Amino acid sequence: MQIRKIRIDEFEFDCRVSGKEENELVILLHGFPETSYMWINLMEELSPLGYYCVAPDMRGYSKDACPKGVHNYTVQKLSGDILNIAAAMHADKFHLIGHDWGAGIGWNIVFQNPEKIISWTALSVPHPRGFAKAIKSDKEQRKKSRYIGQFLVPVIPEIMLRKNDFKKFRRLWKHSSKEELNNYLSVFRRKYTLTAALNYYRANLGKRNRQAVGEITRPTLFIWGKKDLAIGKVAAENNHKYMKGDYTFLDLDGGHWLIQTNYNEVKKAVIEHLKKNKSAPNNV
Repeated sequence: MQIRKIRIDEFEFDCRVSGKEENELVILLHGFPETSYMWINLMEELSPLGYYCVAPDMRGYSKDACPKGVHNYTVQKLSGDILNIAAAMHADKFHLIGHDWGAGIGWNIVFQNPEKIISWTALSVPHPRGFAKAIKSDKEQRKKSRYIGQFLVPVIPEIMLRKNDFKKFRRLWKHSSKEELNNYLSVFRRKYTLTAALNYYRANLGKRNRQAVGEITRPTLFIWGKKDLAIGKVAAENNHKYMKGDYTFLDLDGGHWLIQTNYNEVKKAVIEHLKKNKSAPNNV
């Protein structure tokens, strides 16, 4: 496992890479509040199978790709970063895997750029349209999504989350290894990272900058935990309504942090999905 710095215009992204560059590219997108560290174990198991794995610390999480201002964190800009990283790898097509906000951004990339996607795997967060409908129609989902409104308020969330050296985050990270925990803390202790991470919510949720994501045509695997504190049953089980390509839904006996709590099940499903859709040339 190496850290490779990839420069995109004025930004430089810290990317974990594993495998041989000539192999099929797999890009892995982390969510909130994590970093690319969450993918290390999976990358090290995928790369010997013939994949070149690249997991960026995304915009706001990479030290030299952390601009100020809510407007710098729209889904369009976050998606553009990933497409530019793929281009820097000289890859016309790639497999995409995302968790949490990484999944939210991934749905947009897959819808907007189907010709670039070999396969798509989303963990925890379903299709944005289905998620939005669930918030409107399902009482349970509204309750689970209450925290989003709190994150949209300026300044106060930062004060609350920084208390006692990120005590609230530490509860979320209780399944992470000590090394993983230390990595997350080292990133969030930087001056601007927490605000940047919260700007994902502020730039894309609420009334501003909603971007429509339509039907998904690429081969899709969606993995969800039945005990997820943020995503309810209605949103997860209605995901299939937006799939027009090959679709697999895996519901696990787990919560939101599936890569830590249900690693073997996730790994098995991801490997099967990648193998099933291997070889880009005929997969348009």
